[in-house]
Amino acid sequence: MRLFLAPYLYPCTMNDNQLLRYSRHILLDEIGIEGQEELLAAHALIIGAGGLGSPAALYLASAGVGTITLVDNDTVDLTNLQRQILHTTGRIGQPKVVSGQTALAQINPEINVIALNERLQGERLAELISTASVVLDCSDNFATRHAINHACVVNRVPLVSGAAIKFDGQISVFDKRQSDGPCYACLFPPDQRYEEIRCSTMGVFAPLVGIIGSMQAAEALKLIAAVGASLAGRLLLLDARDMTWSSIAIHRDPRCTVCAH
Repeated sequence: MRLFLAPYLYPCTMNDNQLLRYSRHILLDEIGIEGQEELLAAHALIIGAGGLGSPAALYLASAGVGTITLVDNDTVDLTNLQRQILHTTGRIGQPKVVSGQTALAQINPEINVIALNERLQGERLAELISTASVVLDCSDNFATRHAINHACVVNRVPLVSGAAIKFDGQISVFDKRQSDGPCYACLFPPDQRYEEIRCSTMGVFAPLVGIIGSMQAAEALKLIAAVGASLAGRLLLLDARDMTWSSIAIHRDPRCTVCAH
């Protein structure tokens, strides 16, 4: 009964099909019609359409984020299919963003999915991030992560960052709309050297990317709809061997070369 009364109790721009599609969100007091309309009006930028980007994109699309931009310059390979659930055997050889666009359209044809088969950097990256409500970093290298973080800091766009390798995953939110909050560079200073570990050489447990990518989607939806507390200021670490979580507090570095000035 609540679902059918809702359009008359609250100003609502959703049609009947949308009210049905998103009814389980609308029933949540923390989201409701107002929160769902925030999701429909939002733009999520997902950088990386692989292991992390796959579940993140699928959940954002099904949840009704109105515009999703997928960015990746890779093509679908047979080795991807062990974990990259956005893609299928029949789409091997396609650009990942085109494959992803097809998958998201099949789940929710009412949203706008923009496929960018390119490697974003410099002004192009900053310009695109400035148009986003939230950015999901689903990339696999430190150079890209630092470039994304810098653009998010400059444009004060919240960043949901995830990583997964072997059996180890991590996720956090960096939101410089909070002036005293840390950025990614506070945790991983760009002037320090870090070993680049790739799935192609070290392997990755298939469900691990699903867990972390789904959590990235959850944090993005919470940020858009202003639900609860985000992971800003906290780094969650998952050891999937024992399925144990650890939480580490992250503080703003007053000497950070990215966000301290």
